[in-house]
Amino acid sequence: MPGSSANSFLRSLCTLRWLAIAGQATTVLVASELLDLELPLAALWSGIGILVAFNLYATLRVLHSRGEISPAVAFAHLLVDIIVLGWMVGWSGGIHNPFGLMFLILIALAALALPRSWALAAAMACLIGYLVSGLLGQPLEGHHNPYALIVSGIAASFLISAMVVLYFSTRLAADLRSRERELAALRERFTRNEGIVALATHAAAMAHELNTPLATMTLLADEIAAEVDTDDLRADAELLRQLLALCRERIRNLAVPTEVDLVREVSQWRLVRPTIDLHRTGELPAALRVEPSISHLIQALLNNAADAGETAGHSRVDLHLEYRDGALEGEVRDHGHGFDPDHSLLPATSLFNSEKPGGLGVGLALSHATVEQLGGDMTMAPAEGGGTRIRFHLPLTPLATRGTGTQL
Repeated sequence: MPGSSANSFLRSLCTLRWLAIAGQATTVLVASELLDLELPLAALWSGIGILVAFNLYATLRVLHSRGEISPAVAFAHLLVDIIVLGWMVGWSGGIHNPFGLMFLILIALAALALPRSWALAAAMACLIGYLVSGLLGQPLEGHHNPYALIVSGIAASFLISAMVVLYFSTRLAADLRSRERELAALRERFTRNEGIVALATHAAAMAHELNTPLATMTLLADEIAAEVDTDDLRADAELLRQLLALCRERIRNLAVPTEVDLVREVSQWRLVRPTIDLHRTGELPAALRVEPSISHLIQALLNNAADAGETAGHSRVDLHLEYRDGALEGEVRDHGHGFDPDHSLLPATSLFNSEKPGGLGVGLALSHATVEQLGGDMTMAPAEGGGTRIRFHLPLTPLATRGTGTQL
């Protein structure tokens, strides 16, 4: 049994133990006051008191436990219940006490929640407890109809058993469904991460292959720039040279990942999407350098926002970035048609699964992986006047932030 299951078992056991304490106290009062049974009240109340004290200790320990609890500890807790139950049954009729059937409940709980070896040990302890309490137990006295008492006790024990089994099995079923959902999410994440690792490996290989043709294209662009004789062509040639330089820089970052200047990376995005009206707000430290994955995340969000705006006929994108308390706070707002509230913000669990015409589906998957890796969070909400706002919070490792703030 995993440690988390043991923790859940002990929490449920503490709850059931309080119910058992209340039931035992009620039974002792009813039997001694209403049925006029001659019971060893001191022994019975001492057993109830021990169980109360132990459950207080167990409840506090479970609530304040930060690590995983082993099955041996769960068995030890269950063993206390077995011993106290044997004590109570032994002092209140022994083999004639119908509440001896409660040992079956403890066996059922152990079988449902403990590993096989510990469940067998608990069953053996229950068997020993029942035999000892039955053979050495004190007979009941002071009642004129023992048969009616036994029948009533059997009915009560059946009702209690049904309620306990229903409660505990429902809790275990809910825990099982929760673990199945977690496993399904982990499998999807593993599949997506496998694709990302494969993509990274392929990108590193392609970086070396693309370096040579990019160098050739750069030489050709320089030759074209030297031969043009109009201002418009010179501007186009200069833009082409800047784009080629940006491509070569991206290729070098793929081959040898290094921290990047976030302010510069955001500025360079304008070269990739020159038709987009980018409105930037917020301040970043002049020397703030971040992991390349953060730059890729922001560029993916900007590209998605630009695509959404162009689809709706609006070429404006709003970007706000701010470095505060060791974290990067950001917001990207598009002026598109908005989003479907039933649609997940980051639906991609695998690569190459895009809903955009011509999209590869890589941006969303990489964005999701970046947010998870950095321990951040991302939210999406409709924007006033149409469009969508995506906010993100990304904790950053300590980086050099010398210099004054740079206005975006």
